[in-house]
Parts: sequence; structure tokens; C-alpha cells
Amino acid sequence: MAQLKSGIALVLSALAFTGVVLPASGAELNYPAKPVRMIAPYPPGGTSDIIARIIGLKLFDAWGQQIVVDNRAGANGGIGSELAAKSPADGYTLLVGNMTPIAANPSLYSKLGYDSLRDFAGVTLVAAGPNVLVVNPSLPVKSVQELIAYAKANPGKLNFGSGGAGSPAHLAGEMFKTLTGVAMTHVPYKGTVLSVNDLIAGQVQLVFSDAPPAVPHVKSGKLRALAVTGAKRTPLLPELPTVAEAGVAGFALDNWWGILVPAGTLKPVIGKINAEIVKAMQTADVKERFANLGVEAIYSTPAAFDDYIKAEYAKLAKIIKASGARAD
Repeated sequence: MAQLKSGIALVLSALAFTGVVLPASGAELNYPAKPVRMIAPYPPGGTSDIIARIIGLKLFDAWGQQIVVDNRAGANGGIGSELAAKSPADGYTLLVGNMTPIAANPSLYSKLGYDSLRDFAGVTLVAAGPNVLVVNPSLPVKSVQELIAYAKANPGKLNFGSGGAGSPAHLAGEMFKTLTGVAMTHVPYKGTVLSVNDLIAGQVQLVFSDAPPAVPHVKSGKLRALAVTGAKRTPLLPELPTVAEAGVAGFALDNWWGILVPAGTLKPVIGKINAEIVKAMQTADVKERFANLGVEAIYSTPAAFDDYIKAEYAKLAKIIKASGARAD
């Protein structure tokens, strides 16, 4: 058995790629017989939307059926996720799920219109990538250890921005606080780009930003990058250590994306979708386009994705409980 193509958390490295489940007989052999809706629970132009369109084109090429990308933004991806959960379990509604709505929202909201572990079936992981810890150059720190020392010498003076409560940037900041014991104030924005803009302006002192909004400013000198949040380094900034390598033991947080369907969808249909997306993830053009987004193209079996969601759900619940973060 070959290992999963994954650069994310260590839990994935232990999950073996056992092959896809192919349709056997019956009506599922004709799937898809009509257009397929792919829900992206974020606005057009974001990472989830772009991933949906890249994969949608590959599925169209394979099946000859239109893949309709349906953007349903709001509630940290919860609006689109709830819509997908309540759709017919017939294979004609796919969801581009990611870390926040699937693994974090259940611990952030007192009431949620879906149950991540009950209402969905995993098809495959498709992408993962770390965030980048960036600071304003006026801050007198050039390493993670210097940042920790500065924060402890100046308690309460550091503000970290994020794209909103429960976003990967927010959760990374809370994990950093918990593991280092530093005091920082979270400043949520309506999108990571806005937090990065205010970081450049000096309104906040640091952001655990996803790569696309931050890397151009790092290369221009407007921001200083200290580390990446993931389990391994990113090829976008290969000289940067991970936060764990920089001395914060146990720190590892990657954002991830995957394709899900409503629970109850026939396994042969899930297998057929999985097979085509796995092929797509291995093509050079998809790998390149994903790399330009700051993420790695990956894949898994449906069962491995289900197991990964459970592990992420439990991990983020601990981080959120320790931080006291809420989104409602």
C-alpha cells in the first residue's frame, strides 16, 4: 500500500492509501446523468471557490456533465455547509469543505444547522497548506523566539489580526498563545486581506496569514516573515522554519480542503467521484495551479478523509475550548 499523498498533519501519514471503490453495477454506472452542483461555502475568488472551479473543470472533462459552482458564503462557511448537508444524498451535490466549517464551527457556535460527523461522507482530501506568521517590520523581532520574548516583556501590547473568529489565522494565534503562554489580543477582520493591510499600516503587530495575501508583501519588504504554521516547510518560502522548528514544540496547524457529499450517498457513487478527483490531483497542471494558491494538491481514500475529519474535529475542539473563542 502506498502512503497518502499528503503534506499535512502527522495523523495523515499513518493512514494508508488503499485504493478507490469503483462502481459495480446498477444505476450508479450511469452516474452522473445530469449536471452536478459543487457548493463553495465562501465568496467568489477565494481559495475554496478557485479549488472548486479547478476540480470542476477536470470532472467536466472526465464526465461531459456540467459542474455548477454554487457560492454560498456566510457564517464561517456554515451556510453553504448546511445547504449541502440537507441536500439529497444522490451524488449530485458536492461540498468543498475546509477546516473551519467542518472541524472548527462545531466548537465555535452554540447552534449549528449541521453535524459535521453525522451529516457528511468524505470523498477525498484535495489540498492543504500552512499559514505564514508575519509581523510589521517595525516590531523589533526577527525570529519566533524573539517574538515570544518581546510578548512576555510587553504583556498585552501585541494585537494579532485574522480573517475572522474561527479562521485558520485566528486558531493559529490561539494555539500560539496556549503553547507559549504569551498574552496577545485577537482583532478579527472580514477577511485575511484586510488584516494584512492593517498589519502593513501598523494597526496590528502580527498575523498568521494564509500565504497568497502575505507572500508578495514579504518579498517586497513590507512585512517580515518568521515561520510557517504547518507540519513542514512551504516551497513558497523554503527558508522559513515551521513554528515547531523555531522552538514551539507541538505546534502544527495546516488549513485543508476536501470534497464531501451528504451522508447516505451510495458508496459506488462516492468511489466514482473519488477516482476522478484522485486522477486530477496527480496532474501537473492541477499541482501547479494549487501551488500558486499556496497549497499542495493531495488526495486520500474516502475512509481516510473521514478519519482525518474526526481527528481534526477533536484537535480543534481542544484549541477552541482552551482559548474561549466563540463565533456567536
